Amino acid sequence: MGQYVQVEDNVKIYIEDIGQGVPVIFLHGWPANHLMFEYQYTLLASHGYRCIGMDIRGFGKSDAPWESYSYDRMADDLRAVIDELQLENAALVGFSMGGAIASRYMSRHNGHGIKRLLLAGAATPVFTRRPGMEYGMEPDEVTAQLIHATYENRPAMLNKFGLKFTKTKSNPGMLVWLESLCYQASHHGTIKAAASLRDEDLREDLAAIQIPTVVFHGQKDKIVEPELGELTSQSIAGSRIVRFEDSGHAMLFDEPEKFNEELLTFLDGMKMEYDPLNSVEPQRSL
Repeated sequence: MGQYVQVEDNVKIYIEDIGQGVPVIFLHGWPANHLMFEYQYTLLASHGYRCIGMDIRGFGKSDAPWESYSYDRMADDLRAVIDELQLENAALVGFSMGGAIASRYMSRHNGHGIKRLLLAGAATPVFTRRPGMEYGMEPDEVTAQLIHATYENRPAMLNKFGLKFTKTKSNPGMLVWLESLCYQASHHGTIKAAASLRDEDLREDLAAIQIPTVVFHGQKDKIVEPELGELTSQSIAGSRIVRFEDSGHAMLFDEPEKFNEELLTFLDGMKMEYDPLNSVEPQRSL
């Protein structure tokens, strides 16, 4: 069921609420929307989970104000959604920029309503190089390849970016579908969120995370280098990392069976805590 949540004056965020059970919140990557997880929604709903897909402001069906695309503001949007839906003991799944926003949320809002965290190909600890960080894109590359390129020719930018998104290029129909999601974003929201990708720093946020966390990362990732996944896991006390050896940035499309299996393993552990009387391992049919 789709609905809108008012997060500030004249700004509403679109969410899709599917299934019943333990809540799982999904934050998509730049510049897609909640539909990138549609295969996970169908799978998890059949396993007793409630999936909440949120379109980040400026993307998908959410409003696209002219200003306010900082991670702080987008983390506050997530807080408004969690409060509106009265979510408790939820899992938070953040992909790419969504993982960065999830990390900021955990720090800024002290993990309110969240019991477990999954960061997949997250743009953390930083997306661009800076003093003390030798991995990531150069800031000037982001400016030229993502921001200026969007100003000048968004279809060309999305096509070039899409070629880096996955390692496997054997399913052109899937790549066309993913690109079509990106066209649903606002032009200025795409640009301003890319500026946040370039400029924000999550190193202190990761150190503040205190809940069970797993990091998924593709070992052939050409957007967020695998070394950043390792640093992310090292920065979060007690976290573990799952490496996807045959995946680029989007492991959920390169290795979908492994992604779904690892996702269910992560969530089933939480379900046992959520309902301790449920001591039987769920039957799976992927």
